[in-house]
Amino acid sequence: MESKKPGRLPDRQTMHQALAEKDISFEGIFIVGVKTTGIFCRPGCTARLPKIENTEYFSDTKEALAYGYRPCKVCHPMERSGEPPAWLRPILDEIDQDPSLRLKDYEIRNRGVDPARIRRWFNKHHGMTFQAYLRARRMNEAFGRIRHGKRVTEPAFDSGFDSLSGFNEAFKKTTGFVPSQSGQKNLITVTRILSPLGPLFAGATDEGICLLEFSDRRMLETQIKRLRTYLSAEFVPGKNKYFKDLDLQLNEYFDGKRQDFDLPLVIPGTEFQKKAWSSLQEIPYGETRTYSEQAKAVGNEKAVRAVARANGDNRIGIIIPCHRVIAADGTLAGYGGGLWRKKYLLDLEQKK
Repeated sequence: MESKKPGRLPDRQTMHQALAEKDISFEGIFIVGVKTTGIFCRPGCTARLPKIENTEYFSDTKEALAYGYRPCKVCHPMERSGEPPAWLRPILDEIDQDPSLRLKDYEIRNRGVDPARIRRWFNKHHGMTFQAYLRARRMNEAFGRIRHGKRVTEPAFDSGFDSLSGFNEAFKKTTGFVPSQSGQKNLITVTRILSPLGPLFAGATDEGICLLEFSDRRMLETQIKRLRTYLSAEFVPGKNKYFKDLDLQLNEYFDGKRQDFDLPLVIPGTEFQKKAWSSLQEIPYGETRTYSEQAKAVGNEKAVRAVARANGDNRIGIIIPCHRVIAADGTLAGYGGGLWRKKYLLDLEQKK
């Protein structure tokens, strides 16, 4: 038995390999039931690896419960992976209200949270310490104020620094440039967005969304480097005016309630790439196009390989729907997020 929801999961061998490697990039994608214990677990569970013949896979915890499994006490699969836990949420809300906030360990303890616990959570889910996150938020806020005309001294002292030299050093460490260069530089604010296919890494400028990739995609680091060059920008975590709508529209899309996205996009590239990406957005929801048909759509029927390369260079997944392009024989090919994700997205759209 694979799942009551066929076509929504990777193949059995891929899932067992993810379980063996405790691959947290598969969190939220499948749940494994262990027949010998009656327990269901996350892909990243640290418990002993069961034999493949003793496992069955489910799309979600509800399905695993329906088949009589009970949640693991090691990995706590009933808690949504990547979502800030209840003990952390008040502190994050406080930071959202005041991005210039500085919190020392004793102040964190006064809020009822162990500083070591918050450090572990941020290292696991964001690859940085909590203090590094706070510093990045403060520098992001300061950058915006300086760029919009404020003198450096005001955001420096509002950020809690006693000297301009200390502020300048921290600013450069976070952004890669000194405050006086803010008028010629950009910041790309980044965040993680949870989805049924795993976490997405999103980036945005003041003008719009410039990056939306699955966080385990191999091309992600390359795309980040390219955007740094194209936009003369550095990446920092923080809030952006477009993230709330992006999260909302993605949730509506995965719930089958949205077919088109209404968000400004920032898509620097060659003229051919821009033409190819624009053409991708013209493929109707629920339909597919072959690579040769896509080449004709951009005005050069011989440019099949160039179209495929442009699809692979697409930095804004799902919204610019490169997953809707398939091979001439109807098979799935060429999707950086994984063919199983491509199948999921096409199955989702063709259920309309």
